[in-house]
Amino acid sequence: MTIYDHSIKTAEGTAVSLNDYRGKVMLIVNTATGCGFTPQYEGLQELYEKYGDKGLEILDIPCNQFGGQAPGSDDEIADFCQSRYGVTFRQFAKTIVNGENEEPLYTYLKAQKKGVMGGSIKWNFTKFLVDRNGNVVERYSPTTPPEKIEKRIKELL
Repeated sequence: MTIYDHSIKTAEGTAVSLNDYRGKVMLIVNTATGCGFTPQYEGLQELYEKYGDKGLEILDIPCNQFGGQAPGSDDEIADFCQSRYGVTFRQFAKTIVNGENEEPLYTYLKAQKKGVMGGSIKWNFTKFLVDRNGNVVERYSPTTPPEKIEKRIKELL
């Protein structure tokens, strides 16, 4: 199984195959709108503006598992991100990243790159960087701001 065998629901509720991102560099982020790391949306948007036309895709996957910091509906989350941070990259439906009902994409990502807590996602804004061939090449902690990932993204593009 590869990353391209997975699909995930958009904020609008339609399933999107990650095969649609074949040949792109992906930065997959579990996000939250009420988190101390929420201002990272600004840096994510800056990366997308700089490199989106060069093949970078940012996949924003809200998660309410950590302190209930992604309250609201998918539409409310999208509205917040667009109005507050000018987000133009694709936003997906709120999902579960750890545990019995976790999104299969996250089961795959965590198996590819274990973090400091073994396989579990530690908190909101954990980031996975995927190269153009679908390989999960890096996992970044929530405390790693998007600008610290820019050099690696440029190398992969």
